[in-house]
Amino acid sequence: MNQQENRIRFFLRNLMKGFIWLTVIVAAFVFTKHTVDPELLEKFEPVFNKTYLVYGIYCLSEVLVGIIPPELFLIWALRSNTVTEFIGIVWLLTIISYAAGIIAFGIGKYMHHTPLYEYLRTRFLKKAEKLLQTYGQYLVLVASLTPIPFSGTAMLVGAVDYPFKNYALISLMRFIRFALSAWVIWEANRI
Repeated sequence: MNQQENRIRFFLRNLMKGFIWLTVIVAAFVFTKHTVDPELLEKFEPVFNKTYLVYGIYCLSEVLVGIIPPELFLIWALRSNTVTEFIGIVWLLTIISYAAGIIAFGIGKYMHHTPLYEYLRTRFLKKAEKLLQTYGQYLVLVASLTPIPFSGTAMLVGAVDYPFKNYALISLMRFIRFALSAWVIWEANRI
């Protein structure tokens, strides 16, 4: 098998993992919606109602290796009153995610010799580093569309002096991921 076929298989395999991940999150959401006592869910309202806190947690998660799946924040966005408001929140979450990737790219580029970067690299980025050596720009594409940590990948490609213009263009695929995930979650909420 040649290198191009290997990269395509890598992309398709991880895209399938992304669909499975989205399915699991949506199934858990629908299950929770229909089986968990509403009074129990109301106990989380004080946190969910603090919009700036939720956005702050999201920003931190997106910049620091993507600790919390963005789909959970898309589910939180369902609290909006209209489809237009939901789309606006999804758009904002997408822009934050894309911007967080650019920030992470910068962290990698300008801080790759610091103890902070070494800690993050040792703790979170070892696997992604090996994938980057093997798959190159396909890793950026896959991280934009799947559960592979987007910010961690951005930090890594920044650290190896990957061309920013290429990174920024490929990372625009993040908008497609969010649009598709938001549509699936919106439809699942109607079940």
